[in-house]
Amino acid sequence: MSAALHAWLQAARLRAQQPPAQPRLPLWVAGQVVGSVAHGVLSQISLQRLLDKRYQLSKTEQSGVTGWHLDVPPEAATDALNTLAAALRDANLCGPWRNEQLAVCNAEGERVATVERGAVRALGITTVAVHLVGLAPDGRMWVQKRALTKPNDPGLWDTLMGGMIAATDSLEQALARETWEEAGLHVADLHHVTHGGHVLFSRPSSEAGGTGYMVERIDWFIATVPEGLAPSNQDGEVDEFALRSDSELHAQVAEDRFTLEAALVMAGYWGV
Repeated sequence: MSAALHAWLQAARLRAQQPPAQPRLPLWVAGQVVGSVAHGVLSQISLQRLLDKRYQLSKTEQSGVTGWHLDVPPEAATDALNTLAAALRDANLCGPWRNEQLAVCNAEGERVATVERGAVRALGITTVAVHLVGLAPDGRMWVQKRALTKPNDPGLWDTLMGGMIAATDSLEQALARETWEEAGLHVADLHHVTHGGHVLFSRPSSEAGGTGYMVERIDWFIATVPEGLAPSNQDGEVDEFALRSDSELHAQVAEDRFTLEAALVMAGYWGV
């Protein structure tokens, strides 16, 4: 590993684990902590949508800790969170709206609700994602260039596949769905599919007017793309694919040409 790559990875790992840019208050939903919100954000939204459904949102103290409480019965948690997400969208305090539900879990990892993907950074909700390190039989790595229309990291290089895990998917289902959508490959056609490890992120996000906070676990897999198969994007979110040697990738990572997430996944694959 070159000195440039070593220095870049040291800095990257610090970037992946950062405290919030501003103080945040915990968010309780149905009596359970599920995220956090920057000071002042929820004071800017209209509560009418919540009041119309008799959902109460208030800043109160619980066990000596001040936080925001969405006081609803457990069976109403999903609807209440999505109503809150819509209010954030109306106030331009939300990320890109995807019409996709992500799981919302408590501190023990138990699912308590789902919520629109565009609101997770604003609400500091932990997300999970999956990446695939795809290798050619000769050991080179397949990588993709993200489309310029992507809301996050447009034009940067990425692993063969990387995507969020929707509330409707297991880890394996997300791996299969995203591999087809992004790379046009069926997981069943790949060789030696193996779970490689995971990477954790906690860092400020530019979403929600710069008040967002990203908390994410990325599970990554390794697989070999057999000779005669080549990736082909299906969802319009990839500009091109390329095969790169490790030495080429080391140089490009050190030049900031890859997303932070992809670079740290690849570092895990390289064992550095």
